[in-house]
Amino acid sequence: VQTMKRTQDRQTDRQTESGSRDVSGSEGCPFCQIANNQTDTEILLSDDELVCFRDVKPGATHHYLVVSRRHIDNCKTLQGDNIPLVERMKKMGRSILEKNKVCDLDDVRMGFHLPPFSSVPHLHLHALAPASKMNLKSQLRYGPQSHWFITVSLPLSFITAALYGGLRLSTKHNLLTFCSRLS
Repeated sequence: VQTMKRTQDRQTDRQTESGSRDVSGSEGCPFCQIANNQTDTEILLSDDELVCFRDVKPGATHHYLVVSRRHIDNCKTLQGDNIPLVERMKKMGRSILEKNKVCDLDDVRMGFHLPPFSSVPHLHLHALAPASKMNLKSQLRYGPQSHWFITVSLPLSFITAALYGGLRLSTKHNLLTFCSRLS
């Protein structure tokens, strides 16, 4: 029995270099619970990799979260092989906005909070619209002036280059400084 317990503990603790874990290692994570239909949260869109649902504390009229079913800690743990996943997250974010009749897709904010300013330590993309109608508090959290919100519209190739180059994405300033050097 103890051997089986140790094996389960090792499986629970298993984590890859990219910050992703087996679902068995994320039982306490609220987003893993939602992704595995263990809550009453209404899933608006889903596929084999991703789920989308409403944010419980909306920052805009339309505020959705796109979450990977596989537990990935946050955007700082992303690696180059996660870029296709991020692109699919962006696509699902756009799809949920279109499905909910958001007409002006230029008036949208989509992105990630940098730790320690992410509310749940599980990678989640915020999709908000209309961005121009967000109140001051939401502007500070999700707007262009936020130093802790990275938009997914930043060229993913820059993010990939930053990740492979070993740049610590501890602040938006570091990422933007790196990107400006590339251009």
